[in-house]
Amino acid sequence: MPLGFVPGAAAAVALVLSAYGVERAAESSEPAARPVPVFHAPRPDIVARAAWLGDAARDQPPPRYDDQVVAVFVHHTDSPNGYDCADAPGIIRALYEGQTQGRDWDDLGYNFVVDRCGTVYEGRAGGTDRPVTGAHTQGFNHRTVGIAALGTFTEGAEVPDEMLRSIAAVTAWKLGPSGTDPRSEVRLVSSNGGSRYAAGTTATLPAVAGHSDGYMTDCPGAALHARLPEIRDLAARIQGRDAGTGTDRDTGTDTERVELEDRAPNEELSP
Repeated sequence: MPLGFVPGAAAAVALVLSAYGVERAAESSEPAARPVPVFHAPRPDIVARAAWLGDAARDQPPPRYDDQVVAVFVHHTDSPNGYDCADAPGIIRALYEGQTQGRDWDDLGYNFVVDRCGTVYEGRAGGTDRPVTGAHTQGFNHRTVGIAALGTFTEGAEVPDEMLRSIAAVTAWKLGPSGTDPRSEVRLVSSNGGSRYAAGTTATLPAVAGHSDGYMTDCPGAALHARLPEIRDLAARIQGRDAGTGTDRDTGTDTERVELEDRAPNEELSP
């Protein structure tokens, strides 16, 4: 289930993630230099954590890192949709308080949050430019990024175009260093049997997936999940790939299946 929001109170959260911190990630030392990928995307404008966190930060363990990002999971926060975008920082802060105080988690689970106006906010600590291990999709937190749409996007809900464009921009940028085509598939190994896949199972998933593709939940809502193909195509175009064909413009090869596995141990963040 997705995260919930109650104004001025702790967010009702239903991501079943670990009790004492996130999954153990890959070594946090800087990886060896890699060739610049053929397809990449510019870094979108991102509002820093300080803009929404203020003095609410709690003591927490150091961030954990993976070697690269090969997939994106899209979420919604299950909070009201009719907010003024100027109020988004306060809503995100309430989500953080709901997880860290109400659930005693170590940080916000999402790596990024995008509001209805398309503003992108830094979520989980560790550095937006780095492959921070999130706590957003049980079993599949490694080598992935969690992007949360601020609102509720169940059947019939309107998904703002500005929000979709920003989710696609973050997706294109974060998948660029690994050379991952947003329209491709990836192979990840589930690290927790609480996901849709038994621990140790290799799952073939879209490189841009909904939370419900990896975990038993309605998140990111039927309306947003139905727009994922648009996000994939737009992210591919932002990376400079041919639109709609699944063919790499420079190589002429069909879109690849990225065979990169999440080999993390069975350590998850949970209530």
